[in-house]
Amino acid sequence: MPGTVKPKKRRFTKTTGFLKRLGPGLITGASDDDPSGIATYSQIGAKYGYSLLWTMPFLFPLMAAIQEISARIGRITGRGIAGNIRRYYPAWLLYPVVFLLVVANTINVGADIGAVGDATAMLVGGPPLIYAAVFTIVCVLMQVFLPYTRCSTILKWLSCVLFAYVGAAFLVHVPWKEALHGTLVPRLHSDPAYVASIIACLGTTISPYLFFWQASQETEEIRSKPDEEALKRAPEQARQQLSRIRLDTYIGMAFSNIVAYFIIVSAAATLHAKGITDIDTSAQAAEALRPIAGPLAFTVFALGIIGTGFLAVPVLAGSAAYAVGEALKWPTGLDRKPLDAKGFYAVLSIATLLGLAINFPIVQKFIHLTPIKALFWAAVINGVVAVPIMVVMMLMCHNKKLLGPFTRISRTLRAFGWIATAVMAAAAVGLFLTFGK
Repeated sequence: MPGTVKPKKRRFTKTTGFLKRLGPGLITGASDDDPSGIATYSQIGAKYGYSLLWTMPFLFPLMAAIQEISARIGRITGRGIAGNIRRYYPAWLLYPVVFLLVVANTINVGADIGAVGDATAMLVGGPPLIYAAVFTIVCVLMQVFLPYTRCSTILKWLSCVLFAYVGAAFLVHVPWKEALHGTLVPRLHSDPAYVASIIACLGTTISPYLFFWQASQETEEIRSKPDEEALKRAPEQARQQLSRIRLDTYIGMAFSNIVAYFIIVSAAATLHAKGITDIDTSAQAAEALRPIAGPLAFTVFALGIIGTGFLAVPVLAGSAAYAVGEALKWPTGLDRKPLDAKGFYAVLSIATLLGLAINFPIVQKFIHLTPIKALFWAAVINGVVAVPIMVVMMLMCHNKKLLGPFTRISRTLRAFGWIATAVMAAAAVGLFLTFGK
């Protein structure tokens, strides 16, 4: 009977409509939990147990606010962060920021590629560098030859891989009362290593490449849909699009922080509980789980590393390519054919291939930089770059030439944006104060 079919069809339509509203924000949030991020969160859980869980709910509104602002800038202007800095701010600010972003992203790409190779070798055996090379080629080919809509859909579904880390926490015994206490009661110590761990958590959670990626993805959304335009040219679309951005961003950032929370919980309940406090990579964290939590937890954790690598490497390399392309007035976008955006795809491919090269011992010997040291310097660079970018983004919110009638954002969003900027500035200062300690 017709009456029995309609409710099912209506529910399916509602679910499909909701999922379609998720895109740039969800992908951005999920890519924040990349293999190097997993390593950082695992280190925190292994070394300090549950005592730093409070950082996740603390960072959520700050991360969500600054990401919503970056997405608004992209959707309102139809240009990414670098493109807007080029048009409205001095070149002496633009080019150093873009250069440092590319350096940090390339190092992060290398760390993530290496982690995927190691995780694959742990699961199936064989040489990690071969797996890393195959993974690199697949990532480059996917971004260069797949159209934006297809690439975006793949990245969106890859975000589901992160549920593995939620599941891993329930495969081990967790004293939830202790975990809840660590979540709700902040603990602060003057110990330099503890302070450095908080700074590492901040830098891992709020990273410059996320700002560039989400703003540029909003411009891709405009180009991929003929009936949509930048809000400065089509203000009648503002209510719907800004509402979608808020939903998409807050769900994406909540997803990111929940996953990070459970990674810390898993490491605390297993590694820290057994006295294993020295973890350098995500692959080491997975391997350490095997004798403690069993083969299933190990497999889930390792598969999560591989899946997040496929998600994060395109985002890291892509955000570098967007930044360089916009700064140099090149055609940019994953929706363009390779020959129509040669510079954009060249930066994307070179950043990924250089990331792969960092994992070869001969290269490491030549540049005197191990993957662990490289990640440390990437964190330093990200900490330095994030602050001026966030300050400029907040100033953009007041710039009527740039945003037109959309400079009037809510006091709450503006306040959390400035608080996030102040927190990252304090973290950058703390990073240098604890340097070498």
